[in-house]
Formats: sequence, structure tokens, C-alpha cells
Amino acid sequence: MPSLVEMIQKISKRAVEESQPVAIVYGTVTGTDPLRINIEQKLTLEIAHLVLTNNVQDHMVEMSIEGGIKRNYTVYNKLQEGDTVILLRQQGGQKYIVLDKAVT
Repeated sequence: MPSLVEMIQKISKRAVEESQPVAIVYGTVTGTDPLRINIEQKLTLEIAHLVLTNNVQDHMVEMSIEGGIKRNYTVYNKLQEGDTVILLRQQGGQKYIVLDKAVT
């Protein structure tokens, strides 16, 4: 028969697992207009469920070289169909942060 401590540990572990804590998952971009990402070959996420970082979208940066004139440059990071991405599932699984592209 399990001890009281072992039972509490089991219950605690199950409660954490069922609350769906933050997790890292991988996905594949299946469409770009509108953006769709398939994860675990069973769930397709659309833009309403995604939070994009600058690592996965086009954006402007201001730069200067050694104190020179500041200029704006466009960084082209937009996701393309077939890209593998690293996502961070927020607790509860309602939103996913698209952290970056995975390089294989």
C-alpha cells in the first residue's frame, strides 16, 4: 500500500499534467494567407491562436554603423509554407507563441 507522501506526490503530478502547463511543441506551416500551422499531425492552428515574434515575421530595424547615420532596414523573416517552427504553448493550450523557425 502506498504511503501518504507517495499518494500526495501522485495527485500533485496528475494535477499539474491535467492543467496543461507551458510546453514546447513543433509545427509545420501549411498556409500563409491566412497563416496556418499544423502541430502533432492532428491540430491546425490559425492566427487567432498564435502570437508571432519578430523572429517569424517581416519587420523594420533601425541601424547605424559605428555612430554613423541611422537608417531603417527591413528584415525579411516571414513564414513560408513548409517551414518548421518552434512554438511555446501557453498554460491551458489556448494560445501558442511562435518563437522561431527550426533549422534542420
